[in-house]
Amino acid sequence: MINHQKIKTAGIIGANGYTGSELVRLLTYHPHVTIHFLYSRSHSGKKISDIYPDLESVCEMVLTDTFQDVDILFLCLPHKESVHWLTQNFVKEETLIIDLGNDFRLNGNFSNRKFIYGLPEINKKQLIGAKSIANPGCFATAIQLALLPLAQKGLLNEVYTTGITGSTGAGQSLQPTTHFTWRNDNISAYKTLTHQHVDEILQQLLTFNNHEISLNFVPWRGDFARGIFTSSTIKTDLELPELQVIFQDFFKDQPFVTVSEKPVDLKQVINTNRCVIQIEKNENFAVIHSTIDNLLKGASGQAVQNMNIAMGWEENIGLNLKPIAF
Repeated sequence: MINHQKIKTAGIIGANGYTGSELVRLLTYHPHVTIHFLYSRSHSGKKISDIYPDLESVCEMVLTDTFQDVDILFLCLPHKESVHWLTQNFVKEETLIIDLGNDFRLNGNFSNRKFIYGLPEINKKQLIGAKSIANPGCFATAIQLALLPLAQKGLLNEVYTTGITGSTGAGQSLQPTTHFTWRNDNISAYKTLTHQHVDEILQQLLTFNNHEISLNFVPWRGDFARGIFTSSTIKTDLELPELQVIFQDFFKDQPFVTVSEKPVDLKQVINTNRCVIQIEKNENFAVIHSTIDNLLKGASGQAVQNMNIAMGWEENIGLNLKPIAF
């Protein structure tokens, strides 16, 4: 039995990035956690609020390049760097590690650790008491939640998905396509049919679906800071009410997924850990729309959700956030 009164210590590796700073915002007010250190090699010695002024008076901790033992460790490093960091630093076996990169999503083994894929809507039982969690990707989260109810019924064959993401999805490092002058009033496709999240999505869908799935994904860069909106088209003879029942049944016990019969939009989920889904049907084609905040349900919020489940706390602790409607 876990003692809910004992405050757990947490550390964030890569606290200077977008996902790291979002974790600071969430964990600062979490009733069962205290932030023990914020790790950054590039910004060591600076206050986190000097990098993110929104954290002024919220968190004034100084970033450090020294690792310290904690109960819970979040890895918010660029992709492919978590393995390197763990190789260079000893972490106690009893420490809960949650990796927000993609290092362990497809191959969950590292030393004597076996990482659990951290999509709570399908792996909640496995996450309880887990010590190693691979947080899903942002596009992967939105697309999987739109398709998993159909995969469970063996209804997926060919899927055509388009999705648009905000500039924060590219990380904090400045790139030509994240400049304001490039993004403003602009949209472009990228990694067409080759996005790194496709393999991650198929790995999970194929554990449900009883035959091969063709997922054709075209991601877009959007003219906004945060959020993801995806639309997945499938061919089906099922009527809209039948599809809605399938989705409602699949998500009936999931606190952060809503299946709406009304048109959905991005602002319904921004600043929340929610996913809102809507299904439309025309003749023998159905389109499943799915929208999330890429930095919360697509990253840091889901990491806190996974932490809550692993530690035996209420799943929504620290995550009852209202969307930004205007």
